[in-house]
Amino acid sequence: MSGHGGVQVVGLSQLFAAMEGMATSLNVATRTATAQASHLLEREIKQQLSTSSHPRGTPTPSAPGDPPSLITGTLRRSISVKGPHPLGMGRWEAQVGPTAVYGRIQELGGVTGRGGATELPARPYVKPAFGKLAATGALSRLYHSAWRTAIARH
Repeated sequence: MSGHGGVQVVGLSQLFAAMEGMATSLNVATRTATAQASHLLEREIKQQLSTSSHPRGTPTPSAPGDPPSLITGTLRRSISVKGPHPLGMGRWEAQVGPTAVYGRIQELGGVTGRGGATELPARPYVKPAFGKLAATGALSRLYHSAWRTAIARH
């Protein structure tokens, strides 16, 4: 029996071995694509955090809804990737985001200051970065390319 991509299967045990090999290749490809996608997202988030800046102690030029303006670079430097980590065969997860404690309130907005005296408007930078990559198809292209390559090997 002749399979896709030049794989020749003679019996049932060979079919199972070929399928297992394909599953392993696709799992590795998914892990690789997840790592590439997470680092691409990390770069795009850092780009979002580089769109405006101002000296310490001066009012921020970024409007509510725009990414926070760069002051010291701490938030931008804190953007990191953790993973990818396996969630099961063919399933991988990576986390991309800030480690700076104020990263969340900048993204989502909220009440801060002594006694909750200050309402900080959201200045998202993660969601717009992800949205940009998703809208351009950059993330799906990474996965499709990795999977095509893995399938072509078999």
